[in-house]
Amino acid sequence: YRLPTEAEWEYACRAGTTTRYYWGDSFDGNYAWYYDNSAWETHPVGQKLPNAWGLYDMIGNVCEWCGDWFSLYSPAARTDPVGPPEGFYRVCRGGGWCINASNTRSTNRFKNTPSTRISLVGFRLLRKG
Repeated sequence: YRLPTEAEWEYACRAGTTTRYYWGDSFDGNYAWYYDNSAWETHPVGQKLPNAWGLYDMIGNVCEWCGDWFSLYSPAARTDPVGPPEGFYRVCRGGGWCINASNTRSTNRFKNTPSTRISLVGFRLLRKG
């Protein structure tokens, strides 16, 4: 098993959409735990509506670790970019229960040191192969 790359994570989150959120361009609390509806705590997965591919909590609830090291995006358009081979921060995606709605978009990214251990950060694994 492994963490997804940042590009893989966003592809899974968007589930074929091009909108701000995987359900449309306006925030909808029926899909995500965030600042205004979370009671400031993590919730069991699957209590909100899934994306078109049946994946739950891709936005909100917890920020999810990606396998990429954080760096600023290159100005050149790329398909399936991979982060630098080393760094200080790892990428986290998806927002979390203490994030406001505008910062939970499919494209938003965060960074944390790999040693960060807080209830706002989680992970989703991919099967190697």
